[in-house]
Amino acid sequence: MDLAAGVLTVRHARFGKVRLVPLAASTQAALAAYAARRATRQPPPQTAAFLVSEQGTRLEAGTVRRTFARVSCTVGLRAGTARGTVGRGPRLQDFRHTFATCRLLEWYRAGKDVPHLLPLLTTYLGHSDPAHTYWYLQAIPELLQVATASALARWPGGDR
Repeated sequence: MDLAAGVLTVRHARFGKVRLVPLAASTQAALAAYAARRATRQPPPQTAAFLVSEQGTRLEAGTVRRTFARVSCTVGLRAGTARGTVGRGPRLQDFRHTFATCRLLEWYRAGKDVPHLLPLLTTYLGHSDPAHTYWYLQAIPELLQVATASALARWPGGDR
């Protein structure tokens, strides 16, 4: 985590790759506040990992997913079941799908050359090929509408 530069380094990503992920200013500020709180922990963290558990150890993926599911129930993103379990609902990885779809929607609305920019989105998501990024896109009505309008505008006679 390079908070000064606003870059998150993801190591050991899929296929053994390393990714650099730029952070928004608001994300930088929130992570800087977390880092300041974490630095005052006693005892200090027992790992070089940036995000740590209350015990100061590296977070385990399963624990993070379960915690997210419980929090999602608490805030109403996910409906619990009659048995008191977390039920079905959004998962952490669903944010990647939403991000990819919203990014395309923003690019189309801004009049950007989306086919030209798609490799940037592919790289940002850590995919090795744009074909893998297509699986992340959701066919929401707004995206379909702006993508169709963009395609028709480039098609000979498409403005009819």
